[in-house]
Amino acid sequence: MWTQRRWAALAVLSIISLLSEEAAAIEVPLDPKIQQELKQPPTIVKQSLKDYIVDPRDNIIIECEAKGNPVPTFQWRRNGKFFNVGKDPRVTMRSRSGTLEIRSSGKPEDYEGEYQCFASNNLGTAISNKILLRVSKSPLWPKEVLEPVTVREGSPLVLACNPPPGLPPPETFWMDSFIMPIAQDRRVSMGLNGDLFFSNVLAKDAKTDYSCNARFEFTHTIQQKNPYTLKVQTKEPYNDTFLNSTDVYGVRNIPETQPTFLSPTGLSSTKMVLRGEELLLECIAAGVPTPTITWSKRGGDLPTKKVRIGNFEKTLRILNVSEEDIGSYTCMASNRIGSIRHTVEVQVKAAPFWLEKPINLVLAPDESGRLVCRANGSPKPTIQWLVNGEPIESSLPNPNRRVLDDTIIFETVQFESSAVYQCNASNEHGYLLANAFVSVLDMAPRMLGPKNQLIKVIENNRTFLECPFFGSPLPLLRWFKNGLGSGLDGGHYRLYHNGTLEIKQARTEDQGTYTCVASNILGKMENQVRLEVKEPTRIVRAPEHKTEPRGTTVRFDCRVKHDPSLPATVTWLKDEKPLSFSWIGRLKKDDESLTIYNVNPDDGGTYTCTAKTEIDEDTASARLTVTENDSSSASNRSASAGRPDPPQDLELSDPSARSVRLTWVPGNENNSPVTHFLVQFEEDRWEPGKWQNLSIYDWNLNSVNLQLSPFVNYQFRVIAINAVGQSQPSHPSARYQTSGAPPDVVPSGLKGWGSKKNNMEITWQAMQNTERNGPNLRYVLSWRRKDTEEEWNNITTAKTKHVVHNTDTYVPYEIKIQAVNDFGHGPESNMVIGYSGEDKPSAAPTDLRVSKINSTKVNIHWEPVEQSSVNGEFKEYKLYYWREASLIKGLKVNKTKLQKGFFTTAEHPSGILTELYPYSKYKMYMVVANREHEGPQSNTVEFYTKEGEPGAPKYFRILRHTDVVHLKWDKPLEPNGVLIGYTLQYHTVNGTQAGERKVQSFPPNVTEYVMNLPHRFTRFKFFLAARTQVGAGEVYAVESPHFTNEGNGSMTSIQVNQQPHIKLAGLVAGAKYRLRVYSHEHNSISSDYVTFETGRAYKEQEDIATQGWFIGLMCAVALLVLILLIVCFIKRSRGGKYPVREKKDLPLDPVDHKDQDGSFDYHSDEDNKPLQGSQTSLDGNVKESDDSLVDYGEGGDGQFNEDGSFIGQYTVKKDKEETEGNESSEATSPVNAIYSLA
Repeated sequence: MWTQRRWAALAVLSIISLLSEEAAAIEVPLDPKIQQELKQPPTIVKQSLKDYIVDPRDNIIIECEAKGNPVPTFQWRRNGKFFNVGKDPRVTMRSRSGTLEIRSSGKPEDYEGEYQCFASNNLGTAISNKILLRVSKSPLWPKEVLEPVTVREGSPLVLACNPPPGLPPPETFWMDSFIMPIAQDRRVSMGLNGDLFFSNVLAKDAKTDYSCNARFEFTHTIQQKNPYTLKVQTKEPYNDTFLNSTDVYGVRNIPETQPTFLSPTGLSSTKMVLRGEELLLECIAAGVPTPTITWSKRGGDLPTKKVRIGNFEKTLRILNVSEEDIGSYTCMASNRIGSIRHTVEVQVKAAPFWLEKPINLVLAPDESGRLVCRANGSPKPTIQWLVNGEPIESSLPNPNRRVLDDTIIFETVQFESSAVYQCNASNEHGYLLANAFVSVLDMAPRMLGPKNQLIKVIENNRTFLECPFFGSPLPLLRWFKNGLGSGLDGGHYRLYHNGTLEIKQARTEDQGTYTCVASNILGKMENQVRLEVKEPTRIVRAPEHKTEPRGTTVRFDCRVKHDPSLPATVTWLKDEKPLSFSWIGRLKKDDESLTIYNVNPDDGGTYTCTAKTEIDEDTASARLTVTENDSSSASNRSASAGRPDPPQDLELSDPSARSVRLTWVPGNENNSPVTHFLVQFEEDRWEPGKWQNLSIYDWNLNSVNLQLSPFVNYQFRVIAINAVGQSQPSHPSARYQTSGAPPDVVPSGLKGWGSKKNNMEITWQAMQNTERNGPNLRYVLSWRRKDTEEEWNNITTAKTKHVVHNTDTYVPYEIKIQAVNDFGHGPESNMVIGYSGEDKPSAAPTDLRVSKINSTKVNIHWEPVEQSSVNGEFKEYKLYYWREASLIKGLKVNKTKLQKGFFTTAEHPSGILTELYPYSKYKMYMVVANREHEGPQSNTVEFYTKEGEPGAPKYFRILRHTDVVHLKWDKPLEPNGVLIGYTLQYHTVNGTQAGERKVQSFPPNVTEYVMNLPHRFTRFKFFLAARTQVGAGEVYAVESPHFTNEGNGSMTSIQVNQQPHIKLAGLVAGAKYRLRVYSHEHNSISSDYVTFETGRAYKEQEDIATQGWFIGLMCAVALLVLILLIVCFIKRSRGGKYPVREKKDLPLDPVDHKDQDGSFDYHSDEDNKPLQGSQTSLDGNVKESDDSLVDYGEGGDGQFNEDGSFIGQYTVKKDKEETEGNESSEATSPVNAIYSLA
């Protein structure tokens, strides 16, 4: 079926407008059959630049391409004489082309000169521009010995560069011996001629390596001049401490001098520049301190939208010079000693430029027409006409042709009138040359569209029936329906000049066969278009919003009604992303619904159903919310069910080139029926050991025919699936090897885009391993420029990316790809369109201006840029704006630069800038942006917003006392105008009842108010707002706190630089707060106030030490302790007195005493020495102090009396001493006691 849009462009080509009796030029359609039949004079389609500089190391290519029928032949002239290409073995001409190729061997300078190409056939001759061929030159720097330069500190200095004259001229820059650029600033900078200028020399400038470098573009070489040595004579020794001084010249004792100009010299000069070129003016001044440079234009301001000030204000650059830039420009150099001026008279001349370029003229016999060639320039150019490359004055007379200055009039042309005419507009600054042919042809009407096309439209839609045609003379076209009646035009129909028939609202009765008939004096031609009117596609049962518990099954309906003759497809999206339906997934769809099994919270979202036919579509959406529930009952129901056992006994049969039959025996279902079988495969060539899903089958199948890919060594396994889950995989089958074949799929994801302005990156997705079909997979990539007859460029690669270099900026390319392996080539992809890289836009929006300014928004208008200057895909016009100042004195503002984009292609674009601060001064400028870059800035515009309603007061505090309420506030952070006062409203609050509201007004200088309370427990609610001339602003509402829990009503702002949630610290327990969130940049963007109350804290603890009951209790406890101590002391005294006899320490021989259990005690002199603080017992042994550990040892004999004293240790019975003798326990020794614990 032929689409409507495909031939829209061709239909436009069939328009022929008649101006009185003259026929306007038409473009011959690109239909191949017409192009083959039409005789057409030559047309130059490609040629080299007029000023053509070539690299001497490369072959010289001088381009000349032309089209015509018959195919043109080519000749060249060099320096005005015939150039015999065949006689020079180094020169060749490309076939079917006039392009010359000169090999680089020998001296390329021998071929310098002026070349002109002539393309001819039997209908005429077209000529190219005169191409001035020159060879690039990069001469060496002349040898010279530079003497050291000695200068007194504070004096000016110029270090000359004088680079060698190259072609094109080199770019100059200054570096030192470390290949580092010489630092430049207001004092030291390089001039336009490459010299290095010092406004004044300082001691730190003394170096031995000031070197000027020249970079030659064509040869990519850098020539370096011998370095200068600079010696500075100083009065003061130099050290680094002078660098931190604010007055270097005063510290260094350098006398101050008045400014003088280093470049240019004198007080005035003149400058001539050509229209459209770049104007560069320079002023470099000497003086101490370093002078500052300012620029001005006499009689007006500098054209800010085109002017660029650079090189530390020393250069003025005007882009795209025009006649409006003529005038006197003054630079003023000034310091605190004085100033000096230099005036430059700028004259703008112009090489010729087109006002009306002649265009090709196609006429029928006996028709009339004209060629017009209008150009302008300064001085005004002269117009010269040529025919077939020779002056028209010397051509054969033609009675059907009249020359009137810039116009040639043709009357009643005949076939012999066909020729190619050239218009040459020239003045002293250049020339323009244009070819335009006059072609006389007669052709019966031709239909350019397909025969008997079928167009399907939706009922009640606007419909266009296309009928592109061509003929000479211009045919008359009429439409008929079903071959009956007169021509269709008017009422329900509208006929356009290009033959298109519009049906304003297609109805069922409009179906039928439409015939378009084109006729002229040479005959007629007709074509038919069959129109079918279809019912619209509609979703008659749309999905509904659902809220379901986790684990349940959800079904969304999507019943579609559509025209029976149009197949419809239904697709589903979740949150605007396509749903994936896998073999074993929980999502299933059919023609009328979507079912989700075992839903979980992640399934929540918006589900969209889209029903689509080839000519229309309809959509509907619903929301799913999943809630948590108790799943215990579901668990109980499935407690007895389990996963199925794996299938068994896998067998392969019926082998073929790309299929094999797989059979298996199902395993035990384990109380839950099997719903599906999943077949997986593993191959050992690309990803051995990795099992991948192949296909899924219903429960009632156990023998399936598997569709396979070539050149894969398969083995298979099967997994059973029931409601509980998947079984373990079966044992693998035997391996099955498929044979190889050429690729049968096309690489996907083919696209081309530019990463740089002169390249295009072409990428595509690698084919899957199972799509290779054979070894050694490669990709054959082809590309060429769109809408040209160029040959395809080809490359074969195994990668998935290729970069095309040296492209023009943002031009379309046709791209295609195919896969190939050792078995052959795969299918070729469809052609895709890619684009080379984008460059920065070269033009800025002009005439940026504003209108309809109010307090928060303003209308913006500008003049658009030409699409060709965008140098890429137009993205938007981007407006940069910032708040320069508030009109309220002393109010500081945030000058952060903001931006807003406007996407519009209107002829007179405009937009609205909102969210501005009232009563403020704003500045803005605009750029145009493509996908990668932004262009130059437009003119900067200032505007002032009007007054607005003020914001809320900065704070509103309530200080409540017993009988009065003291209110205090402060002016708003954003007054948005001149405050004229405050309005306070208040009323009593008693539960939910509000009393009568009262109003108080205050002048702007009053920020507090004291109000008497009629009763201590009366509560009020207050509403405070500031006022400007516009009106009252945002209300600050607070409620007076309870008397027992007062607040001060203060406002606190916290700047938040993070996403929610945040925690507010430092709040008072049990207090009420009002909270809002607002934009720090735009105070007008704010949430509503919310009120909350913090929780009550624990009751404040009283100081227990000051309580009477606690003091009494402590006294009672102290008395009781004192009594107990006295009782203990008395009872201890009743234990009796005993003699204590000091004994001398007698040395004892160490004796081994054997215990009854057979163990030994070891004693030494140290063991028998009394410890400090110990007592000697009655038997002469050392006795531990009262707090000795022996009292608590298990082996000790000391016991407590009933009163808890230790008296028993000192009243040991004699018989016990006799029994025990000198035996001692380990625990009796303090040392041994410590060891035992260890």
